[in-house]
Parts: sequence; structure tokens; C-alpha cells
Amino acid sequence: MFGRGDHVSLHLTEEKVPQKKSSFKFKRQWNQLSKCQKSVIYMVGLIFLITTFYIVSVEPKGAVISVDNASRSQYDRQTLINIRNDPRDVAENAVEPHNENQVLEEPQGAQMNNKVDSEQVAEPPKNVVLFGGPSTVRQKAVVKAFQHAWKGYRQFAWGHDHLKPISESYQDWFGLGLSIVDSLDTMYIMHLTEEYQEARTWVDKHLNFDVNRDVNLFEVTIRVLGGLLSIYHFTKDDMYLQKATDLADRLLPCFESESGIPYSDINLFTRKAHAPKWSPDSSTSEVTTIQLEFKYLSWVTDNPKYENVVTKVSQLVHKLEKTDGLVPIFINANTGQFRAFATITLGARGDSYYEYLLKQWIQSDKSLDYLKNDYVESIAGVEKHLAKKTVPNGFLFIGELLGGARDFKPKMDHLTCYLPGTLALGAHNGLPNSHLKMAEDLLTTCYQTYAQQPTFLAPEITYFNIQGENSNDMYVKSNDAHNLLRPEFIESLWYMYQFTGNTTYQDWGWQIFQGFENYTKVANGYTSIGNVKNTANVRPRDMMESFFLSETLKYLYLLFSDDPKLLDLKKYVINSEAHPFPIGRGNI
Repeated sequence: MFGRGDHVSLHLTEEKVPQKKSSFKFKRQWNQLSKCQKSVIYMVGLIFLITTFYIVSVEPKGAVISVDNASRSQYDRQTLINIRNDPRDVAENAVEPHNENQVLEEPQGAQMNNKVDSEQVAEPPKNVVLFGGPSTVRQKAVVKAFQHAWKGYRQFAWGHDHLKPISESYQDWFGLGLSIVDSLDTMYIMHLTEEYQEARTWVDKHLNFDVNRDVNLFEVTIRVLGGLLSIYHFTKDDMYLQKATDLADRLLPCFESESGIPYSDINLFTRKAHAPKWSPDSSTSEVTTIQLEFKYLSWVTDNPKYENVVTKVSQLVHKLEKTDGLVPIFINANTGQFRAFATITLGARGDSYYEYLLKQWIQSDKSLDYLKNDYVESIAGVEKHLAKKTVPNGFLFIGELLGGARDFKPKMDHLTCYLPGTLALGAHNGLPNSHLKMAEDLLTTCYQTYAQQPTFLAPEITYFNIQGENSNDMYVKSNDAHNLLRPEFIESLWYMYQFTGNTTYQDWGWQIFQGFENYTKVANGYTSIGNVKNTANVRPRDMMESFFLSETLKYLYLLFSDDPKLLDLKKYVINSEAHPFPIGRGNI
């Protein structure tokens, strides 16, 4: 047998002889070769023929040796034409590689066409935003988790609001395909092309708001309106904007109350708004956590009616009497007044009021100072009335005031763990440095609510020891031991990592991700659990809400990126459901 370096040498004389003799001599020499030698020659010849045929007949994908400026411009536009069908094609086929989150500037009036004439390439829309795929091992693990959750949703709950992964069924809250609409920008950011395109098709063909059922103004705004507007900003796909405008028009009657404070619920078909069935009041956080979405819609439609109604709400609440900037958790749409003696908390029904004070100011390019001032005053109120430290280890937590600010309760919802991220965001935008110190201390406490559980998953509510009645800083009641796959702490970890570069925050997030993998992952997705205190009996609850896809996995993916500009907080403000919007009207 011949080795890789062996060869056959044939020495033919140059003497001129009749062609017949030359042919005979070659044939005799050929016959003298062994079978192995002949095989080698056959193989070399065959490879030569195949290579020649391939070079002549096939143009390698993306092979561009040189193009002039006009050709390059046309080629670049061509790669953008099918961005809605396959966002990854742009990254793979572009003449010159682009950075993740690159904004592509194109001439005014550019429009997207799906069909391209070979002689005339349509201009793509202005400011399409592109993302690359996962670049770290941890990001890839999160993408795999998303795909696992999506596979279960697609198989058993497609077109419905939430997946019930254990019973292989679904739950409908509003009947608007929440898990699809809420996770569009997550898939786009993760570069999940096939999943994104299938979701886009469903939205285009099947998302219909002409449904005879009541929906919650706040939840539909942050999840559906926010989801549609965010993916519209990235893709400039007019279909999303048309859907968003239709939805917003159906929600507007909520604001037709005597005071201008919106009713909490509305029927999308009849367009009749009303207070919730369980109370005459709306939640304060709900009526004050819709502004980012309606303002951005006014900007992109050039119609001020959406911004006007939510600005009025902010101005009305601004004028109300508060407790050092702190607000009760209920407000009446008819009177426009807070409910007397209502609880003050940065947890449920109060949390995102404070978040949107800061984020509205940032969205406005820091032009609405009354919102900034309300936010700064409220954080001073938190420090004065709600911030306490545990015994014996001095963990900082944010408690609640009951009965009109009379009684302090050492209880903190997991929802409150959004606050470190918001505090860090404010400090990053020029607010007091003391806010960042408070953020770091509170983040450590939130981490402990995870780390002190054997599942490494936090409960929904934690109580804190402030009297020295026992040796534990915190404890969890049985009824509060559930985990709903919430994102708030992961969100704060991402903000803190963005602003400090401290990789400890990435490591904390990875530990929590492992908790999700170990104790909430099931055959058809991920499920909320009823007991974080017992690894042998976590009591699965058979529910995967849309925020797990929209927020929890998105923030984990962002947290594990080593590129601080993957979602640049100098350019974006993130709504309460993790949907990014551009900062400033000039950046739409």
C-alpha cells in the first residue's frame, strides 16, 4: 500500500516514433503497473475532474471578491430584504461583517419588499436593528432552555396564553397568545430565526383583538402592546405597528373616567371600560405603568392622543398628597384619589409606579424633571420609612407600611427585587451615588433569599427578623414558599453587571439558572413550583407564564453576554415586561 507521501513516476522517452508505437509502449507500461498503482492514478484523476467541475459550475455561497460602491450598496440591501424571514441571513451573508445591535442607516422613505426584482432592489426600512447569536457558553445554555420551553408551548399550547407543561395543556387569561407576542423580541435578540418567523406568521394571520372578553389594561399594555412595539422598533415591520395601533385604540376608553385616572379593565370588543370586579379602585402601579408604551406609540404614529392620556395620568398622580414621595397601592378612577389607609409597599400593586417615574424621565431624554423629582423624593421616603436591617447579620430589606403609614411590616415580596436595578439605573443617569450603595446592599439581600433555600430558588415572599427574636435573618411561611419563575432579581443582576462589570453578578445568575434547571424543568417546558424549601417535594404547579420567556430567560441571556452593548442602556429604556424602547423621540 502507498502512504500519503508515496508517488508513481513514469519516464517516457522524447524520441519521435510513429504514434502507433508510442501508444503501444504506453499501453505496455500501463499493464506493468500494479492494481494499487492504477487505483491511485484513477483516484487522482477523478478528484481532478470533480474539482474542476465544481469550480466551473458552482459559485460558493457569499463569495464576493471585489465590488464597487454601487454594487456593494445593492448587495447590502439585498441581504436585508428577507430579514423578517431569516434575521440570521443578514449576519451570515453580508459583504462586511457588522457588529451586534448595529443600526443600519438607510435613506428616508425606504421600504421593505419581500419580492425583489433582479434589476431593482427595494430600499430596506430605516434603522433596522440586528443582533448576533449567543457568544458564550452560558448564553447558549439559556438559548437551549428557551428552545425547550418553546417546544412544549408550540406542541401543547400554540396560540394560547400560557403553557401547562405537566398536563400538556394550556391556560387562557385574555386569549391573545401572550406567550407568542410577549417573547417576539426575546427570540429576535437570541437570533432564533425559525421560532421567530413562525411566531411572526401567527401574529400576522391569527392575532385578533376583536374578541368579546375583558382584559386588564396594565397587563395587556406591558405584555402585548409593549411586545408589538418593541419588535416593531427592531424590525420596522409595519404589520406589528398596525396591530399595536388597533390594540391601543381599543384600550383608550379606559381613560374616559371622570378623573382621567384609567379604569383597570376593558372589553376589547365592546370597548366598555370598568373597575375590577373585586374592587372599586385601580392598582396604583397599574395606572402608572403604561406610559412608556403609549408615548412611544404616539411618537411612531405621529398621533399625540396616546401620549396625551397617559401624560395626564402622570400629572394627576404627581399632584396628589404622598408620604414623603410614597404612594398607597389603590387609587379610584372616578375620584382620582388614593384609597385612605391603603398599604404602602414597593411590592405588589406599588412596585412599578416608582420604576416608571425614573424610566419616563429617561425616555424623555431627561426633559420631564417633575418625574425625576418625584422619583428622588420617593427613594428618600424609602430610606426613611421602609428600609431596615436584619438581626443578626444586617441585611438591608424594604418592608411595608400598613394602615396609612402607621404600622411597619418586615415583609418583602420577590417583586421588590426589581429595585436594585432601578436604583443602579438612576445612579448611572446622574442621580445620587448613595442610590448605588443601596442597590448593592439590597441586591445582596435578594441573593440571600435564593441562596438560603435548598433549591436555590427564592420564595414569593420573605419575612425578616428585626427584633432579634431568633438567630435567622429571614424566614419563609408555608403559604409564601412558591416560586413563579419570576425575573425581578435577574433583571437587577443584569443592570448591576452592566454598570459595574462585576462578574460575581453573572455567577449569581448562573446559580439561579441551575436552580431553574434542576427543580422547575419538566419534560415539556418549565413550571412554577409550590415549595422552594424542600428539594424532595417542590410541588410543581403546572404553569409557565409568558414572563418566563419574555423576561426571565431574556435577562439571563443578556446577563451572560460579555458585550456590554448587546442592549445598550445609553440607547434603550426597558419596560416592566423587559421590552426595550429607544430613548428620545429622535431615536425612533
